[in-house]
Amino acid sequence: MNNAIKEHWDEIYESLDADELTWYEEIPEPSIRLLSECHINKDETVLDVGAGASTFIDYLIDQGFSNIIAADISEIALGRLKERLGKEKASLVKWIVDDITEPVHIQNLRDIALWHDRAVLHFLLQENQRRTYLSMIKKSVKKGGYVIIAAFSLKGAKKCTGLEVRNYDHNMLGEFLGKEFVLLDYFDYIYHTPAGMPRPYVYTLFRRNP
Repeated sequence: MNNAIKEHWDEIYESLDADELTWYEEIPEPSIRLLSECHINKDETVLDVGAGASTFIDYLIDQGFSNIIAADISEIALGRLKERLGKEKASLVKWIVDDITEPVHIQNLRDIALWHDRAVLHFLLQENQRRTYLSMIKKSVKKGGYVIIAAFSLKGAKKCTGLEVRNYDHNMLGEFLGKEFVLLDYFDYIYHTPAGMPRPYVYTLFRRNP
């Protein structure tokens, strides 16, 4: 595990409440929109990569999804999310502390019906990190499964929480995933931080060839 990156995120999640984070969404509308296009049963596995303070987990639970995995490099982030959910809801989720670029637990996952990533991939600047991320998708997402990736768009910020990011459009994400994955939908989305600052994203939905 990259301890410097882990410490970076631990420090942020320790020092700020969830609704103070510059990426916090009270209602994850873009992810919900793309989820509605995925033809998965509620007992199939959904993996939220970089779950952090994600309210997408709340939505999945409230909609009756019963096989949810929340993964993040920061144990503090996941601890905060568990607290917010409360014991009963938190018990419905499998929690994984792991580094997507040096995975220990994620690499053992299989038959994922939906891989959901809002703003993890764009932090991976090195090619070996991107290759590892892609290999985790190919290992874990089942044939016919879905991948939602949201990243800072080409018009978006070049840094986030002091870290540089790699900006994408839907074509770049399609090229990254390769021919095994078909782009089903994409859209540009302007997210506004809790302070009201605009953050341009691109949201994409892919399906792995059956």
